[in-house]
Formats: sequence, structure tokens, C-alpha cells
Amino acid sequence: MIGVKVFYFNELRECTYVLSDDSKECIIVDCGCGTENEFRRLEKYIAENELKPVMMVNTHGHFDHAMGNSWLATTYNIPSYIHAADEALLAQTAAIAANFGYKVDNPPKPSFYLEDQQVLTFGRSELQVLHTPGHSKGCVCLYSPENNFILTGDTLFQGCIGRTDLPGGDYDEIMDSLFKKILTLPDDTVVHPGHGPASTIGDEKLTNPFITGS
Repeated sequence: MIGVKVFYFNELRECTYVLSDDSKECIIVDCGCGTENEFRRLEKYIAENELKPVMMVNTHGHFDHAMGNSWLATTYNIPSYIHAADEALLAQTAAIAANFGYKVDNPPKPSFYLEDQQVLTFGRSELQVLHTPGHSKGCVCLYSPENNFILTGDTLFQGCIGRTDLPGGDYDEIMDSLFKKILTLPDDTVVHPGHGPASTIGDEKLTNPFITGS
């Protein structure tokens, strides 16, 4: 059973996830912490629950999802994962963050590249990688059929979808990703997005105007 802990970090209220199981191994997805207080909150949770971080994963390369990557690498000496199509975007983290008033270090170069249908393993758990371009070229989602949830990054939110007006964004691509990769999952699949509250696939099919066409 995978436990899902969410932290809302930085002024953009980005969702950083810590996924763990009874082995005590954990992975950190989209580490958006950028202040000392945010670092300490994440570190405290990991320590109090006696977790062992084994990897950091980015659903995409936008700066608000990677501000804490350098800190994670220094603190826990863990490998990093991202889709190759977003490596160049990830490398611009510090420069782009500075434009928004954040002072952060550039993330380390990716240790490994994510691919569509790849299976990530940690502890006794598995996550399926779904390549879902549209918000950026290298967007991915992380799906757990056994635990009935999906981390959608900035591809799908409660009542909305990711922006497509940024470099690498493409509206037709994101809609294709949604209808061919995400909305085919069971309706009771819990959606953990990159910003905002959780939802379900079924609720989004019924109420998300980008999906219903209303």
C-alpha cells in the first residue's frame, strides 16, 4: 500500500508528493520547496516517519516543480528522473525562478530518463509512467493501478487542465494525452494534481469543462 503525502510549496501552491510504503522507502515527486522553512517541513516529515528517500521524480521541467531538487540531491544523495524532452527546461530552473523572485540552485543533471510505459519501483511498490505531452513536451503522469491513484502533474487539475501557452505547450497534444492516456483509467481513480485539491477521473469526466466541452 502506497501512502501519499502532499505538501503545498512556494507561492504558486505547487503540490510536492512523498510516496512511501511499509518498506519505509520513499520517493519525492516534484520537489517545489524553495525556502528554509519548506525544506525543514519536508525533512521533518521524512525523519519523523523514518523514511528512506531513494529517488526524486519530476512530472515535468517547470521551475516551480523543481526548486528543491538541488537540496534533495545534497541532503539525501538520491538519483533524479525526468523525461528527456524536458531536460533542457529543467536546466533553466534557477534562471526562470529568478524572474519570479526566487533564488534557487539549478537541479542536478538527470540521473535517468523516464519513458512511456516504464515501471518505476521503490520498496515493494510500482508506478507506471505515462508520457502525457501538452503542458510541456516531457510531461508524464505516475499511475498506480494497485493503489488506484494517478499523479497528473500539470496535465490535469480539478476542473481544469494545464496551460498550453508556455514554450513546449500544445493544446491538441494535451487533449490527446487526456483522452487517450488519462481518461481511459477507471472512474474511481484518485487524481493527485500538480496544483490544487485531489479529484477523481469520474468527477473530471462529469464536471471539467475542458473535458465535457461545456
